[in-house]
Amino acid sequence: MSNTTPPSPPPFPPEQPTARKKSRTNAIIIGSAAAVIAAIVGTGIVVVQSGSHDSEPAAAGPSLYGSEGTAAAVVEPEPETEPTYAALTPADFTMELRTTERQCFGSAGCNVTVEPVLSYVGAFNGIDPDAVYSITYEIRGDESGPVIETAELADETSLNYSPTLISTVSSGKKVSVKITDVVMQGG
Repeated sequence: MSNTTPPSPPPFPPEQPTARKKSRTNAIIIGSAAAVIAAIVGTGIVVVQSGSHDSEPAAAGPSLYGSEGTAAAVVEPEPETEPTYAALTPADFTMELRTTERQCFGSAGCNVTVEPVLSYVGAFNGIDPDAVYSITYEIRGDESGPVIETAELADETSLNYSPTLISTVSSGKKVSVKITDVVMQGG
């Protein structure tokens, strides 16, 4: 009788190439991620260059890359914008009258010379320094009715006007002023 025993199976199954497959998968994932990042960076550089230099020749400005090939920050100065000024209205000013001369004739009334004193009460930096404003105002209290005058405001602070002579019916008559219009002449 012969003793034949079948060969025993190996204790561990043979190694399978799964480790190699896994490292290949990792390499593909890492490679794909690097390609996507490179595409995003490249697209961003093209967009930035084309968006900020549409009207300039391509080789006119500094490079986005430093001497070592790394991205360098390019700081462009902000374009200076022309300040804008709103249209001024009579509400942007107050005006009072300063009496410079008064000559009274008893019951016959008085001759009064007045000059405007203008104050700006509008928004800060609201007056265009290069413009001339014509400010029309109405003086009340003259015995023949309202007197309309115009003063010119230039260089933000220079008021050009002519003194106004009015006749009042009595020495107690109050004289008042009201700004009726403001027109910008130039700027």
